[in-house]
Amino acid sequence: MTPPILCPIDGTDHATRAIETAADLALKSGADLLLCVVNVAHGGGRGPLIHHWSESDAQKILDTGFAAAKAQGVIPSGTAIVIDREAASGIVTYAEMTKVGHIVMGTGDKRGVSRLVLGSVAADVAGRAHCTVTIAR
Repeated sequence: MTPPILCPIDGTDHATRAIETAADLALKSGADLLLCVVNVAHGGGRGPLIHHWSESDAQKILDTGFAAAKAQGVIPSGTAIVIDREAASGIVTYAEMTKVGHIVMGTGDKRGVSRLVLGSVAADVAGRAHCTVTIAR
């Protein structure tokens, strides 16, 4: 049995391209497709824990991603909202937990100083994941 493919999404055009690539790979390999949104948690400690998106906004991103995958001919076998303090950690942990064999994700067009200052979630995932990572552009 082929391990599932994970496609973390965030509602951007980059994520849409990742869904298209992941759906294509799922169709060709016969693998299941999983979608996740990492809702990054900020704060806590002495103040309230604040999530990047509301629960309903995170669910809308998943619903839109589900529809995009379905339009490509693949019905995702699972979706999840993952809560973590950083996006890359949430993706890698969820990928390990679900025993995926491949992660397909998009990336922004960061160059120069913005890349050095902001980093790249995709690069971090690629460096930490236990499986193959494809960056869709």
